[in-house]
Amino acid sequence: MLTPYTDRQSAMIANNVIKAVTNPDKLSKQAYKYLYLCSGFIAHYNHSGFMAHYSEPGKLKAAILANARINQWLNFTPADRDYQYYQSKARIYNRIVQSLKGA
Repeated sequence: MLTPYTDRQSAMIANNVIKAVTNPDKLSKQAYKYLYLCSGFIAHYNHSGFMAHYSEPGKLKAAILANARINQWLNFTPADRDYQYYQSKARIYNRIVQSLKGA
C-alpha cells in the first residue's frame, strides 16, 4: 500500500516546484521524484537531466499547466487500495497549478 503524502511533504514539494519554475537548479530531489512520477513527465535518466531539459525559461511551467488535467488520478475511487495516495498527489499538483496560474 502506498502511503499518502503528509501535509508537510505536500507543502515542501509544492513550494519547491513553484520555485523551480523560475530556476530549475532549485528543484529538490524530493520534488523531482514527485514530478517525474506525474503523467506527462519523464525521468530524463536522472535529476540533472530533468533539470537540463526544463532549463529553458517557461518550459517547466508550461509542462505543468499542460499536464494538469491528466494529473488528477480520476481513475481511482475510494474503494481502491491506493486512493488516498493518489488524492494526495492530486492535491499537490493542484496547489502548484493554482499558484502558477496566479503568477
